[in-house]
Amino acid sequence: MISELILMNGYGAYVWSAFAFTLVSFLSLYLIISFQLKKEQKRFEENFSTLTEEKYNVAISQNIHKEILKHSGSKI
Repeated sequence: MISELILMNGYGAYVWSAFAFTLVSFLSLYLIISFQLKKEQKRFEENFSTLTEEKYNVAISQNIHKEILKHSGSKI
């Protein structure tokens, strides 16, 4: 039963290698995107913290900055 699943009438090597390649590709894409997102969030927080109080008040009133700050863990 299990050997039939693994061998798949002789096509098992192609199927399982394609499955493994897809899994590795998705995992690497996830890790790369996750790393880039953390880097951009850190860069945004560094730039946001250097604003003057007037610019800070304008920035936190904008919806897009509220969304970014909400997901980065910063306090508004």
